[in-house]
Amino acid sequence: MKNVLVTGGAGFIGSNYVRMALERHPDWHVIVFDKLTYAGNPDNLKDISHAFAGRYSFVAGDIADREAVFGVIQTSNVSHIINFAADTHVDRSLMEPGQFIMTDVYGTYVLLEAAREFKISRFHQISTDEVYGDIAAPGRSSEEDKLHGSSPYSASKAGGDLMCLAYFRSFGVPVTITRGTNNIGPFQYPEKVVPVFITNAIDNLPLPMYGDGRQMRDYQFVMDHCDGIDIVVERGTPGQIYNVGSGVETANIDLAHEILRLLGKPQSLIRPVSDRPGHDRRYAVDNTKIRALGWQPANTFQESIAKTVEWYVANEWWWRKIKTGEYLEYYKKQYGGRELPAK
Repeated sequence: MKNVLVTGGAGFIGSNYVRMALERHPDWHVIVFDKLTYAGNPDNLKDISHAFAGRYSFVAGDIADREAVFGVIQTSNVSHIINFAADTHVDRSLMEPGQFIMTDVYGTYVLLEAAREFKISRFHQISTDEVYGDIAAPGRSSEEDKLHGSSPYSASKAGGDLMCLAYFRSFGVPVTITRGTNNIGPFQYPEKVVPVFITNAIDNLPLPMYGDGRQMRDYQFVMDHCDGIDIVVERGTPGQIYNVGSGVETANIDLAHEILRLLGKPQSLIRPVSDRPGHDRRYAVDNTKIRALGWQPANTFQESIAKTVEWYVANEWWWRKIKTGEYLEYYKKQYGGRELPAK
């Protein structure tokens, strides 16, 4: 039995990966290690604790806490670390950069130190295509491109990636990295664009659209991303980076139109707001390298967004209690007074 530590496993992508990993790997015991910040939600793992009793456990902790990290790895005899733990929202990083540096850079360093100390068999880092910065059409970012993070979030993730590569080269820690495009699907905290648009539209509230809405993103279904991560954990070459994305780009305005169409809501709900500082216009990655490992996306954009809308419609119990308190304060701070005049 492999003891696999999944940090940030109570978050959006992490919880979906934990579910997949337990189903796919009957010889894995998964230990979720999560700080349970606003975006780390025990409800994301509610079904897992019952379905996989005996092969799943949860430990509350911060990856920046060396004593806690070393303790859980030693106590549980961990052989693999898969690091989803991160502060991830660009808008929040513009408000409070320091927390992103602490988690995404220093926390990654602590995990790497533990991997080095305990001779971990595989350390896998979950990164983002945002580390490349925007790229003009028709170009695509490859794994060897220079990093041009535009926000404190993307810069902190780039710092974590570079630390991983340094620990591979300097100390032989068997590191792999995946850089995923924008994920959509179940359990995504409703500060990100897709769950904001879906849940606002359900309640006939405005959909805040940054600028002209022509920013281009590759929206992939979260389970396709998780599949790519799992393939790299199993087959990836240590010291290597793999882009994970569908290869299909969608403008944010078209994303909003599709969500409103699926929900039968009027297009008039779209409300332009002033753009955020340093907003990248286009992300697009070259996914040739991970395809060579046998990965390919199972869902089209239309299938991905339809599944995502369906999940939020069917799971109001999950998101309605989130959209109160701290969330409302953040939402007002983020979008208050930014509405642009109608053209």
